[in-house]
Amino acid sequence: MRLIILAAILVTPLAAFSKDETGTPSGGLAFREEPGRLVLRNNGQQLGDFVFRDTKILRPYLANLRAPDGTPLTRTHPPVPGVDATDHDMMHPGIWLGFGDISGHDFWRNKGRIVHRKFVSPPAIKDRALHFTTESDVITAEGETLAQMINAITLKPQKDAWRLTWGATFVPVIDGFYFGDQEEMGLGVRVPTPITEKNGGRITNSEGHTTAKGTWGKPAAWCHYSGVIAGKHVGVLVMPNPKNLHPSWWHNRDYGVFVSNPFGRKAMKQGKKSRIEVKRGEIYRLRHTIVLHSSVRAREPASLKLEEPTSRTSPIVE
Repeated sequence: MRLIILAAILVTPLAAFSKDETGTPSGGLAFREEPGRLVLRNNGQQLGDFVFRDTKILRPYLANLRAPDGTPLTRTHPPVPGVDATDHDMMHPGIWLGFGDISGHDFWRNKGRIVHRKFVSPPAIKDRALHFTTESDVITAEGETLAQMINAITLKPQKDAWRLTWGATFVPVIDGFYFGDQEEMGLGVRVPTPITEKNGGRITNSEGHTTAKGTWGKPAAWCHYSGVIAGKHVGVLVMPNPKNLHPSWWHNRDYGVFVSNPFGRKAMKQGKKSRIEVKRGEIYRLRHTIVLHSSVRAREPASLKLEEPTSRTSPIVE
């Protein structure tokens, strides 16, 4: 039964693009803007969605990503009962930036809102890659604007994979802006249900640790979550940029979520409580590279042509 379900996922018909698509005339990456989202295609087939406005998930995210061969790379959103694990459906849509504590307000559990205002750089295909930049307001549940958030995203193909870079810049508009100390902070990924550790998947990090339990809370330059779907070796490699102001600890779980968290020192049991303050007039940058891959042979992180150094594990600032 499980194999039949997986096969059904992989052979779902994919609609062709309409005339208003933008992309490479000879095939490759293309996109179409629809209300609240960019619909992404590759060679005329479904690639995924970038959602910048949603009434339920109150922050931007990428969902339903697929490899060049069509294999799912993130959990189906919304999850399909009986096929997918359905926990945290409104918090783990695919790939996202979420923050359980910004200046005492919750932007992980859909209380505060990250509200899209405009595309600073409109979506465009250049040198076979998709590039765009958005501007959003970080607004509390009570309606106070705390900061502007600029998201610069690039998606480009590499062999049997996609390389995604997501750079976020925060510009406070209040005094006393800070990132607090929680587990649920940073860049999160929810992998496809078949490759979760519960279903036989594997988690490894740059320091040689394995399993969700063995990597949880540990500092690492990267983490890799991988497994097998219908004979294809599938994985997601997350690499915090070493130029980030602080290194990352990892909130990894056997049910399929892993989070690069540079904020939760005490929450991750690595020392005293952290509080990263950003003054009005200053900025805070957070950048990650994510490689999502599927191939007939297993691939280790070293074979994915890491572009980021993998040795930074120094302690966070006081």
